[in-house]
Amino acid sequence: MTAGTLTPPVESGAAALSDRLVAEIREVTRGEPVVVAFSGGLDSTTVAALAKEALGAPNVLLVTVNMGAYSYRRGNQIVLELAGQLGLQQRCLLGQFAQHRVQRNGPACNRCTREVKLGMVRRASRGRLVLTGANRSDTWGQLGLKVCNGYYAPLLDLEKPQIRAIADHLGLRVPRIGEHPGREGCKLKHLLKPLVNPDYHGRAVAEANEVLLRVLREAGAVVDLANVKIIGPLGRNIGLVNVRPLPDPPLRAWLLQALRALPELDEVHMVETPLRLVVKAGPGVMHDAHARHWLQHGRMQPDFAFPIEVQWEPARNSRLHTFQVVDFRPVPG
Repeated sequence: MTAGTLTPPVESGAAALSDRLVAEIREVTRGEPVVVAFSGGLDSTTVAALAKEALGAPNVLLVTVNMGAYSYRRGNQIVLELAGQLGLQQRCLLGQFAQHRVQRNGPACNRCTREVKLGMVRRASRGRLVLTGANRSDTWGQLGLKVCNGYYAPLLDLEKPQIRAIADHLGLRVPRIGEHPGREGCKLKHLLKPLVNPDYHGRAVAEANEVLLRVLREAGAVVDLANVKIIGPLGRNIGLVNVRPLPDPPLRAWLLQALRALPELDEVHMVETPLRLVVKAGPGVMHDAHARHWLQHGRMQPDFAFPIEVQWEPARNSRLHTFQVVDFRPVPG
């Protein structure tokens, strides 16, 4: 399959968009069996349902890259539930140890998506076209190629509200993990420093985020954002707890007590005001204003409960390829 772009859909109605995408999938795939890179989120679930409609269930295989400790337990359940509801075959691959290699020199979500998640699915596809949920609401969806190098993104021209409308039209009900209103699934995106020691850095981000959701669930709290960002120097794990809306004082105290009981966390703080983050950056980031802007506004800010400012500093550690949040302080009111 050669690289190319397809004409963006002009219909705005969910039914018309759905019909157009089903026809497009048949055209692009020529009716041949496909693999869907399946995370259990809204985007990949919608793609899977459209592919089933276009090609029939026997011709659609869902392949999920499970990140082991870095996958939410509820997320694993959702993947199995949705595969069953869709009536599609599902295969699971373990990607946790590949993540250790990719994230060792600093947070690298795009590289992880490319090399671990999509890369592993592609290798398991045995030459079949791999369908992804990339769309205009994420970084991958802004690259502009709908069909390229064995990947096909049917939703590339769509924004998230259009995808939700298609899912509703198809009768899909995609449960949330509770981590984020839009992008959920991997706890490692909350580790804002290199994953040098999986038993320390990795376990901190894995356990803290699981504990946070458990306590919120037990408290019956309804939130749209919940995460624990792990920052600090390599020898000290500092947890920044983001919950929106901000819980009442008793629940905040409960959350902090539960998180401070984790041996991998040296400090835990609830984010209750705007923050200034002190960020060390490798040369590739430090010398690229666009990269710094995207990391602050596209990568970090959406996961914080309050606005953030960033104080960028050049890293002295030559092994830091991306960035590391080493400290924080409240922004003066």
